[in-house]
Amino acid sequence: MTTSLFDEFASTLGAALSDSPLPGREAQLRMAPLDRAAHLQPPPGGRLPRSAAVLALFYPDAEENPRLLLTVRPSDMNQHAGQVALPGGRHESGETLRETALRETHEEVLIPPGDIDILGALTPLYVIPSRFQVHPFVGIMRREADLSARSDEVADMFGVPACDLTAPERRSMHTRRIGQLERSVPHFDFEGHVVWGATAMMLAELAALFEPQGMFHRP
Repeated sequence: MTTSLFDEFASTLGAALSDSPLPGREAQLRMAPLDRAAHLQPPPGGRLPRSAAVLALFYPDAEENPRLLLTVRPSDMNQHAGQVALPGGRHESGETLRETALRETHEEVLIPPGDIDILGALTPLYVIPSRFQVHPFVGIMRREADLSARSDEVADMFGVPACDLTAPERRSMHTRRIGQLERSVPHFDFEGHVVWGATAMMLAELAALFEPQGMFHRP
């Protein structure tokens, strides 16, 4: 039986997620604002952060090449309005964080949990503005995503070729006002979609998983 490109990718990614340790903070900081290293954990003595979970979901395109599903938040949200994100949200009592990632993905982009295989998890990341400790999971589904099927929690969605996560030409810097300061911020540029902040940091760790495996090697 012939192994498809997507099956080979899924197997290699699953093995990388099982290796210890994960790329972790060092990889996340590759796509973080310069002062972010001082805020990777909740401040001591403050309120405990709320928990959330997101899902980095890969699916095959028509040629069986892996793509990562990303969403665009509505412009009228109180926080992170208009930003590109992974599907996910707040953890609810009585469920595991893995179940949170699957439930929120179903609610946002209408993909049933039964269609998704979870391969593993990345390093949790504290998000300063919303005070969430975000737990990223990585999963696959074995059918092409319907990019028109989404809830009103999502303004748009698109698929990124997995190889673009490691492409140097997809990474750049821009200046952004964060709080009262102008800061130099790294970002991914996926065909005009700018991905920065916590999502970019999580994607940076995901990309770092590919490097030791020789995935998407470019001569």
